[in-house]
Amino acid sequence: MALPYANRHIEPNRESATLFAAHHFVTCYQKAVDHHGFFTVALSGGSTPSAVYQMLSKPPFSDLIMWDKVHLFWSDERATSPSSSESNYHMAMESGFKDMPIPPSQIHRMVAEEDLELNAKRYEELLHLTLFKGAFDLILLGMGDDGHTASLFPLTKGILCTDRQVIANYIPQKNCWRMTLTFPCINQAENTVFYVLGASKAFMVEQVFHSSNVFPCQQVGSRLHPALWIMDQAAAAAL
Repeated sequence: MALPYANRHIEPNRESATLFAAHHFVTCYQKAVDHHGFFTVALSGGSTPSAVYQMLSKPPFSDLIMWDKVHLFWSDERATSPSSSESNYHMAMESGFKDMPIPPSQIHRMVAEEDLELNAKRYEELLHLTLFKGAFDLILLGMGDDGHTASLFPLTKGILCTDRQVIANYIPQKNCWRMTLTFPCINQAENTVFYVLGASKAFMVEQVFHSSNVFPCQQVGSRLHPALWIMDQAAAAAL
C-alpha cells in the first residue's frame, strides 16, 4: 500500500524536530484564526507531543497564540480517570496547557472512563457544533510500533468505520476499550501531522513508506490534505 498522500519533513535531531513541530502548530493556528476566527486542534498522547506542548506553553511560542481562540480536543483517549498518568488529557494539561488562558469551556476532553459508546456519540455531536465546516484545523498523531495511530489498531473494527467521526474501539491486543477519532474524521482535517522521532521508529517508518504491508497509519491523508510526517534523522534512517 505504502503512502499515497504524505509529505515528509526530516530534521537532524529530536530537538530541531520538536522546534519545527512547534512552529508548524503556530502556523496552522495563525491560518485558522485569519480564516475563520478560531483554531480547533486534536491533541495526541506520547512523549514527543509532550515536548512540543511544553515548548508551545512557554515564550516565545506562548506569546504568538491568542489562547482564547483555541479549542482543545483529543485524537484518542484511554478508559481511565482524567487524573491518571495514563490519560492523554492529563499528559497534555500537565505539559503546559493547564497554565495557558484557554477558557475551560474550550477544553474538550474525551470522557472515556465510563459509557464509552454514549460519550463517543456526545463527542461527535460536540465536533458538529464546534468545528469549522465539520473539519479540524489540525490533528496531531503518532505512530505505534505496530503501525497504529490514534487508537485505530491493526485488526480492530475501528479501522473499518466509514460513517462515524468518534467511536469506542475495542483493542484485543491490549484487552481494553478506547475512544478515538475515525479515519473519515481525521482525513477531513485541514492539517494532519505525525510526530515520529527516534531510532526505535526507523523500522516501522521504512515499512509504512515502502513495504506492501498494510498499516492503519497509511490510511491517513488525502489528495487534498496529505499528511505531514515530521521526523528526525534517526527515525528516517531507513528511508
